[in-house]
Amino acid sequence: MLRRLKIADFNLDKLKIGSQFTLLLSIIFVAGIVLGGFTLSEALENKAQQEMSYRGQMAIQLINAVKNYTSNDIAPLLAEIANPETRFIPETIPSLSAKQVVNKFKQNWNNKDFTYKDATLNPTNMDDKANLFEARLIEQFTSDRTLTSLSGLRSQSGEQLFYIAQPLVVTDSSCLQCHTSPKIAPKSHTQKYGTQNGYGWKLNQIIGTQIIYIPASKVFNDARQATYLFIGIFIGIFALVIISINYLLKWRVIQPLKPMAQLAQSISLDNVSANEVRILERKGLTKVAQRKDELGQLGRVFHKMVQDIYAREQQLAEQLQQLQVEIDQAKIIKEVAEIAESDYFQKLQQTAKSIRNEWKNNL
Repeated sequence: MLRRLKIADFNLDKLKIGSQFTLLLSIIFVAGIVLGGFTLSEALENKAQQEMSYRGQMAIQLINAVKNYTSNDIAPLLAEIANPETRFIPETIPSLSAKQVVNKFKQNWNNKDFTYKDATLNPTNMDDKANLFEARLIEQFTSDRTLTSLSGLRSQSGEQLFYIAQPLVVTDSSCLQCHTSPKIAPKSHTQKYGTQNGYGWKLNQIIGTQIIYIPASKVFNDARQATYLFIGIFIGIFALVIISINYLLKWRVIQPLKPMAQLAQSISLDNVSANEVRILERKGLTKVAQRKDELGQLGRVFHKMVQDIYAREQQLAEQLQQLQVEIDQAKIIKEVAEIAESDYFQKLQQTAKSIRNEWKNNL
């Protein structure tokens, strides 16, 4: 409760200008870091998912190209050499050829965690059996035939995986030779896979999904490292900006304002003299008044005000001196008048007059 009261009683006006700027910029910086970091993190993760989706789609297109090449070129060629009825040739199966290509691709350590699967609800090879997650994807493709791709993130065995899936559709009627019924399937096929699974397929039927799993941990770690790098650069730039602003604020604004503030404070005192004001002016105001910016304009206003104060004080001093002279003269006249009107002065005048008359009579 006390802490809340202290925060509520905090007054920004109690801080100096430099501290106010630093505090406000720090608040803006923290808000910018939080908002910018979150936005950048989301953007980088979305970019990473788009990149993984693009690579996954390219991988599926490559796998489909291998399947088509196997189905259209390799299988007919091998069928001329060996009879599919009596000999099972894995190289003629498009899905098996695709698996072999993926296995070769995974031998590179950069691709070792890459996983491809023809997830099927009714597979010939039980390794291709769709799990619950993949079955739900197949259900979405079946219920909405306009869907061409699904992608996203899922957790498996404590690891985050990015997946991209496309519907697996029976588009080649040659596939139905092995998957319509055990009765018409080649004997080599039924001997290899039995007669229970992988049958009953129909043309244009969605039997499963082609799905690729890509480990997302490394990709997202790279995105987070990029975010941390951005935040570090942003902090460095902010620190430089704060130092620069404080320097400019101190030496270009606060320091020039100090002599003007001292001068204004001195002028407000009743016992300050014009000479003291002129001394304060010479200490810093003259230099500020030479600037061409707003502070220079303000300094020139103060400079003119000081000159007016000095001139008025000089004029007032002269007026006071003149008034003192006039007062002294009036005082002398008054004293003379008082002496002239006194009885003693009157008697002296009469005595002097009598002496002058007697002197005239003697002549």
